[in-house]
Amino acid sequence: MIKHDLIWAALDKIAGDKGLSPSGLARLAQLDPTTFNRSKRNTAAGKPRWPSTESIAKVLSAANVTFREFSELMDGNAAGRVPVIGFAQAGNRGFFDDAGYPVGGAWEDITFPALHDPTAYGLRISGDSMTPVFRDGDLIIVSPASNIRPRDRVVVKTREGEVMAKELVRRGAMGIELKSLNPDYEDRYIEAKDLDWIARILWCSQ
Repeated sequence: MIKHDLIWAALDKIAGDKGLSPSGLARLAQLDPTTFNRSKRNTAAGKPRWPSTESIAKVLSAANVTFREFSELMDGNAAGRVPVIGFAQAGNRGFFDDAGYPVGGAWEDITFPALHDPTAYGLRISGDSMTPVFRDGDLIIVSPASNIRPRDRVVVKTREGEVMAKELVRRGAMGIELKSLNPDYEDRYIEAKDLDWIARILWCSQ
């Protein structure tokens, strides 16, 4: 939810990062210098006054800030580092612990908006076995700490080292039932004794 005080705080943060006052930020965006003055953030009656979407768009363009970065500032989140490996590598030993959490020093790091999950990691899709949902080269963000429910998209690793991305149909004490994302590939049932770990997919670059 966008809040009045958070949107103004985000604009103030952009100004501060540029070494500018609110008036200086307005000038940078070619707006009236008083546009972002603190005295104009509420009406005389004390009601909140919101910056226009046009003003915000001009600020983001002038300050070279993306809308995603602006929304992160409103949410109070800074970008963080997320470890990433190729999907094919995920089946090799040494990249995960027994619970499916990333370990070892062979991971690549990328900057990614904070996910409120310090255990999250990325996998780069290879091949066409997950099309049309995930395509070759896509980046998926996976959370081993998130709760998993039926119909969630998940990454699964078997004890033999096979790694796959599918939709969870059912999870029970005896095993898990999975639906393939690509109709050309068969659905799977993996017995509990053959399952190494399962983790929820939170996001995919498209």
